[in-house]
Amino acid sequence: MLTNPEIGRSVLANGIATNYHDVGDGPPVLLIHGSGPGVTGWANWRMTIPALATRFRVLAPDMVGFGYTERPAGVQYDMHTWVSHILGFMDATGVDKAHVIGNSFGGALALALAIRAPLRVDRLVLMGSAGLSFPITEGLERVWGYEPSIEAMRGLLDVFAFDRGMMTEELARMRYEASIRPGFQEAFAQMFPAPRQRGVDGLASSETDIGALTHSTLIVHGREDKVIPLASSCRLFDLIARAQLHVFGQCGHWTQIEHAARFNRMVGDFLGEG
Repeated sequence: MLTNPEIGRSVLANGIATNYHDVGDGPPVLLIHGSGPGVTGWANWRMTIPALATRFRVLAPDMVGFGYTERPAGVQYDMHTWVSHILGFMDATGVDKAHVIGNSFGGALALALAIRAPLRVDRLVLMGSAGLSFPITEGLERVWGYEPSIEAMRGLLDVFAFDRGMMTEELARMRYEASIRPGFQEAFAQMFPAPRQRGVDGLASSETDIGALTHSTLIVHGREDKVIPLASSCRLFDLIARAQLHVFGQCGHWTQIEHAARFNRMVGDFLGEG
């Protein structure tokens, strides 16, 4: 019988039945996924989890509103809800403090988590990260405005990746089918309604709060990213005192997939310093 690799364990986190993966032993690393349609923790981090799990305990939850985590009736999808969910997840899985890696939307949550609960966060990795206010890009407008169709998903893969050759018809169909699972699109449509600039601003932390962070931080970005502007990561680098910035050329928004081996080595070494 075939099983769905995106479904892992389940735990009650802040009152929400939460789907997550928990692999490996060692210092805990929390992976927070992005906000693409049909995304899950596993889909976002499937090439990262096995590599980091050789040295760390890697936890990858589906944030509330995404994937196979419960979508409670009447839930308000905002930063307070998502950060409270992360903290509840850490409590439920016995994690007092973790390295935190955030992708895009997940980067905004990682920043907000470090600001709200600095003692719960060790090192930070921000990959193609949101978390600052910027004029919404055409790419992000298309991501958040997605209406399910195989053609629309093919178009999004062009937005996400620099190398279109990596974005196969099989992947397009798989992510389209993920986006139309029961409840997925309904929740997704609630999160970032038009005008979607409000979504960018709603994910933003204040520059004063970001500038006060003392965490060692690795900022990673693809030079050809069409979703989150490279200038946003450059600004984060300016603001965070203990930051380093790595930019991949010939890379779009999916650094962890397009440059998986290099990304995994760099992140593993950075976290291993802590």
